[in-house]
Order: sequence, then structure tokens, then C-alpha cells
Amino acid sequence: MKTCLVVDDSSVIRKVARRILEDLDFTITEAEDGKQALDICRASMPDAILLDWNMPVMDGLEFLGHLRGEANGDAPKVVFCTTENDVAHIARAIRAGANEYIMKPFDREIVEAKFQEVGLI
Repeated sequence: MKTCLVVDDSSVIRKVARRILEDLDFTITEAEDGKQALDICRASMPDAILLDWNMPVMDGLEFLGHLRGEANGDAPKVVFCTTENDVAHIARAIRAGANEYIMKPFDREIVEAKFQEVGLI
């Protein structure tokens, strides 16, 4: 079974994402900020990461920069999931190493489509 780390400071978003991704046969781990997520990745690198942009302690973009510098840090498919919707933000995320980008609010169809696009399902 594939693993997905859901990184968001909102417990509601993590819960919604967990339900969707478990229905898609993923085992889920959760983190509420980028620092916590980085610690989890260092212990066990997931197959996928659903990543919020705006979080306390360490935001999504900073986390992604650190992740891609880790051993095997290029392996996870990273899907940014955020309210930031301008082209400049999307471009920064892709340049930093994101594989895809989805907007909040999201639903199962959107998550499933993006995860299919990056080859996770």
C-alpha cells in the first residue's frame, strides 16, 4: 500500500484529506507544519505528500526546499494544496519541486485526478 503524508495546520483539512486518500488505498501520516513533516520524512520517506503552503513554524515552500535536499527527497510526489491561486505562487511551487498543485476547497475527484496525473494511482 502506498503512503501519503498530509501536511496542513488545519485538522479539518487533514481529516478530509485522510478520508479521501484512505478511500484511494493510501496509508496516511499527518503533520501540522513543515518541521514536523520533515522529521517524519527523515524517519520514513512517503510515496506522496499533500502539502499546504501557509503554516506556522515552517511553511510548505520552505519544507519542500529542505525535502528535495534530503537523501531520497526527490522520490515523493508532492501535491501543493492551498488557497494561494495566482500564477506566481504556482510557478514558485513547481520551481521548488512540487509535482502538482490543487486549490482549496478540494474534493475526491480533484485529488484523485491530480494523483493520477503524477502516477500515484
